[in-house]
Amino acid sequence: MIAADTVLTWYDLAGTHLDIFGSLGLTLGFIAGLMPRRAWMLGGSAACAACFGAHYLTLGALTGTAMCAISVVQSLVALTCLGAPNRNAWVHPLFAATTLIAAWLTITTWNGTPSACAALGALLATAARLNAAPQTMRLLFLGASLCWAGHNLLVGSVFGLTCDLLTILGLGIALWRALPPRPVTAPGYLQA
Repeated sequence: MIAADTVLTWYDLAGTHLDIFGSLGLTLGFIAGLMPRRAWMLGGSAACAACFGAHYLTLGALTGTAMCAISVVQSLVALTCLGAPNRNAWVHPLFAATTLIAAWLTITTWNGTPSACAALGALLATAARLNAAPQTMRLLFLGASLCWAGHNLLVGSVFGLTCDLLTILGLGIALWRALPPRPVTAPGYLQA
């Protein structure tokens, strides 16, 4: 199968799911993982979740919209308040409350393994937003994206799976870029 056939097949499968919000969310999901700073990652993540929330709303997927709203709140709180003096006291209770809401939404909309993947993805993303170290944050977001990819694969969401794969690619590139350079050694026959 050539590349053009692959793109056309993907477009046919994604069909009704393509809209401006979904396209922006897909783009922002990829870009957020590439961001060099924690604040930029959180801003990109909030923008991505807002776009996907609007996308899910246009599809009538209210649980997806609610999960995205929780992601936006958590990302913006982590961006503006985490680590700020005199504001940390309410950040963790807010994250705990939003996590309980996400758990309640998962239970009330339980659909087996896809729901478990979504719940674990949401939990890992929450842990990522609470983390101050960019590389650890990326690793947690990578785990969350893998869980969401499992969810989207199981429910047959080509558009969501494409976004997950691009996000995983972006996070992988950023993690790889941050690895320390490996020392170059000469082959054995050149060493003294």
